[in-house]
Amino acid sequence: MRSAPQDASVTRWADRRDAGRALARELVVEFGDGKRPGAVQDIVVLGLPRGGVPVAAEVARALGAPLDLMIVRKLGHPLQPELAMGAIASGDVQVLNDEIAAAVDAAAFDRVVTRERAELQRRERLYRGDRPPPVLEGRRVLLVDDGLATGATMRAAARAVAARHPARVIVAVPVGASDSLSRLAGEVDDVVCLATPEPLIAIGLWYRDFSQVSDDEVREILASNWAAS
Repeated sequence: MRSAPQDASVTRWADRRDAGRALARELVVEFGDGKRPGAVQDIVVLGLPRGGVPVAAEVARALGAPLDLMIVRKLGHPLQPELAMGAIASGDVQVLNDEIAAAVDAAAFDRVVTRERAELQRRERLYRGDRPPPVLEGRRVLLVDDGLATGATMRAAARAVAARHPARVIVAVPVGASDSLSRLAGEVDDVVCLATPEPLIAIGLWYRDFSQVSDDEVREILASNWAAS
């Protein structure tokens, strides 16, 4: 795992695209330095909608690699939606934060899962349409998000990718909680993170503009990248 501890009071990036360019500079050193012509052809960049897609688009552009999606939904606590009980991902993958999930009534938990599974399916139809998912077998997969707090959504994404037999799975985020990154490192081949503030407090503190990314923005980014590929 490669990361750099930072002062959490510092605002690092103007917006997600700015953070994506900073992350891309780190990743290009490893994957796009030109020492092996054509080396990036076996890489696919997967953004986690919605916030991870603008970040991933900059990474894909810098590497000259295809951009696609790994759709994941956080299972928010019924009383504290920002607190993750776990996450689900495409391919019927579910990851739980056991201590949090165990304290939730079973019926309430099931209602959250049902709601988020419906939203996951909606986003797959909306973003992808008839386009088939990318081939991941034998390829290096970069999973990109705008930040990592509990890590539940990224663990679900990593497990969904692993089920499709990639050569390597690399997680790349601009900012993350060090303990969550350490746990995640045991499930993937590499983790790249630019900042690990202690305490993290909130991912949004690292962006001057952390406004919500819309479905239309995700579709526009994907359409632009797919048209160019």
